[in-house]
Amino acid sequence: MAKFDWSHLKFESHEDGKIWWVSISRPEALNALSREVLTSLSQLLDAATQEPKLRVLVLTGDGEKAFVAGADIKQFESMSSRDAELFAQEGQALFARFESLPRPVIAAVNGFALGGGLELAMACDWILASDNAKFALPECTLGLIPGFAGTVRLPRRVGAAKALEMAMTGSQIKAEEALRIGLVNQVFPAADLKAQVLTQAQLLSQRAPGALALIKKSVHSGQGLNLREAEAIEANLFGRAFESPERTEGVRAFLEKRKPQF
Repeated sequence: MAKFDWSHLKFESHEDGKIWWVSISRPEALNALSREVLTSLSQLLDAATQEPKLRVLVLTGDGEKAFVAGADIKQFESMSSRDAELFAQEGQALFARFESLPRPVIAAVNGFALGGGLELAMACDWILASDNAKFALPECTLGLIPGFAGTVRLPRRVGAAKALEMAMTGSQIKAEEALRIGLVNQVFPAADLKAQVLTQAQLLSQRAPGALALIKKSVHSGQGLNLREAEAIEANLFGRAFESPERTEGVRAFLEKRKPQF
């Protein structure tokens, strides 16, 4: 098991290291994404990629108020246009690593997910939210636009009309509205969120990890392609799944009427 000493991250291990529960911890700033936090998240991804026991990564926010309440606005005051462009590119590249991580990533949104917080949640595979969670892209109220792929991922989740509404007003939506429009997967009472997320993570940890990695790759690779191109990717990955011992065990277990051991 890796040792965790990164700045502004808290770590818990569950299911004998198969599930990592990682909390972004800057409660005094509602867990805002400072450069130090972004560096720590990059180090987390380095470790997650190298840990063979890991099956599911969960991201949440420390405390009861916020998942992540956005970027650290203080650093914007001295940024030049070029600095800002580079900062956006760095953030986009980092969040893309969560999307491409060959393991399921769950965002457990336990409060405000604003700006960069919503962008981080959308880079995860599932968003599970507490009933007091609130979501927004409020950058326009600062004379800015989202920079960590908010205008890219949000319309892919909820459609262009709703994404434009959220990004152009900066207004917050509540958890039930986020569920209705397809932004989040499930909503739970705040007191039950951790237990419910761990239940879902345990379910994922029992599935064939190689198959889950290929599912992620197929879904994300097919975005933006036409149907025939996306189908070709899926067929190729379907074939690759047959090269895995997971396929042998899964099919054999089905025929023998027992649970597979992945």
